[in-house]
Amino acid sequence: MSIKDIRLFGDPVLRTPAIEVVDFDKELRQLVSDLTDTMMDAPGAGLAAPQIGVGLRVFTYFVDGELGHLINPTLDLSEELQDGEEGCLSFPGIYFDTPRSLSVVAKGFDQYGEPVTLEGSELMARCIQHETDHLDGVLFIDRMDREQRKHAMKAIRDAAWAGQQGPVVKVSPHPTFGKGL
Repeated sequence: MSIKDIRLFGDPVLRTPAIEVVDFDKELRQLVSDLTDTMMDAPGAGLAAPQIGVGLRVFTYFVDGELGHLINPTLDLSEELQDGEEGCLSFPGIYFDTPRSLSVVAKGFDQYGEPVTLEGSELMARCIQHETDHLDGVLFIDRMDREQRKHAMKAIRDAAWAGQQGPVVKVSPHPTFGKGL
């Protein structure tokens, strides 16, 4: 088991778009394992690689008893919308209604590079959209209307974890600094 530190709101990695995975290798499989272990330990419905400080387009999910992951996702969103409570492991204890598409068809790859299509509605659709947003450097507070975001920002400022020092980032020993080229 490999539990990683989850980056909190304010960490620049959460606002940085992740790069596409090009190498479906042992390191990627370890990343998927680390994401899964960390998500399950938290516990959460999903976790994206940037949330543990890795700038790759990978996320894991655990919704309605279904555990999985998706790499390099592309989404086809329904026009029908839902509004419901949403939280985030990078915003501990913060929950606010957030608008999302009611259903989604997500295409991407598994950890071995095999094509995957993931379809979901309601909570699964919300999770897929939320985690894909993380890969684009978008946070759930960005999806709120102005008034709701104002309330969310106050809750964040008042949270016990606000302003905490993030984990120390170690420099990669690899010549590509952990990025796939």
